[in-house]
Amino acid sequence: MKFGTKAIHAGIEPDPATGAIMTPIYQTSTYVQKSPGDHKGYEYSRTHNPTRTALQNSLAALENGKHGLCFASGMAAVDAIIKLLKPGDEVISTNDLYGGSYRIFTRIFQNYGIKFHFTNMGNLSKVEELVNENTRMIWVETPTNPLLNIIDIKGCAAIAKEHSLLLVADNTFATPYMQTPLDLGADIVMHSLTKYMAGHSDVVMGAIVVKDDDLRDRLAFIQNACGATPGPQDCFLVLRGIKTLHLRMERHCLNGRKVAEYLRNHPKVGKVYWPGFEDHYNHNVAKEQMRDFGGMVSFELKGDKVDDATKVLERLHYFSLAESLGGVESLCGHPATMTHASIPSAERLKAGLSDSLIRLSVGVEDVEDLIADLEQAIGQ
Repeated sequence: MKFGTKAIHAGIEPDPATGAIMTPIYQTSTYVQKSPGDHKGYEYSRTHNPTRTALQNSLAALENGKHGLCFASGMAAVDAIIKLLKPGDEVISTNDLYGGSYRIFTRIFQNYGIKFHFTNMGNLSKVEELVNENTRMIWVETPTNPLLNIIDIKGCAAIAKEHSLLLVADNTFATPYMQTPLDLGADIVMHSLTKYMAGHSDVVMGAIVVKDDDLRDRLAFIQNACGATPGPQDCFLVLRGIKTLHLRMERHCLNGRKVAEYLRNHPKVGKVYWPGFEDHYNHNVAKEQMRDFGGMVSFELKGDKVDDATKVLERLHYFSLAESLGGVESLCGHPATMTHASIPSAERLKAGLSDSLIRLSVGVEDVEDLIADLEQAIGQ
């Protein structure tokens, strides 16, 4: 089954009660049992809900996995994964990491005795150097947020396999439209479904997809016991969004390319970060493991002045200044004060994230209008 067909049909069945082609919103907290224990798999909606089950099946199919698990947010999914570990365990991750992930690692779980190492994972030798007898997990985010660095998932999988480690891949930016980390050796794929998967800026949700039955059982126990599960209305919205994922991603990628090329040729723009450029770090890896290069673009103005970046952000019209990304509408952001404010300035700068960096989530509008918007905001 090709991806576009899978996005519409995989994991989805007509409602058994009515034949409804769209999965109903099972807005219920509990389920009637004919006799004790006779609940046909549904007893309480924190544990299972038919709308959530349909979404979890769809996600598993899209990622070429076996089991999907949905959570109330992307951070709740991150939380569940790290709860697989115990005090004394260590995790290796990228130094160009989403600020929310960095925050939960360093300000929550580090307090419980789990140690995190952050390094330039574009260089696999740096990953290998950090592996020790306490290492239990490698956490990959590729493309990274916001510098769009590319990490070799196959290479990390080889290291993880050699040392019996779990490999987790945050696939939020790429989505399964562009890459399927389980096929490249990852053990766990994590998503903020809030972004491209739902795609309409109207829901907050996270997800995990795995192939291994035991790993699924451990994560499902955490999902149920800790209770960070989404409601059926939100699950319905993500199911609806997924049906156009392939169409939206195709347009995001096309517009992203045109915006990145425009910015690179602008006389006032300095560095442009976009994995599709041949001189982008690890571009060859991106070509190997991704099917396209996405609609996320980050850039710096020449002179690297924060005030200049602020003025551009304030002048943009079709690019709305807001948190988040991946919706049909274009968004712009200032990572240093928004998505990555929780990372200390020294750490951000060491990773290459300047205080004047602008991040664009290029939407599906007519790209000529988006370029005109950038033109008037940046000026000549």
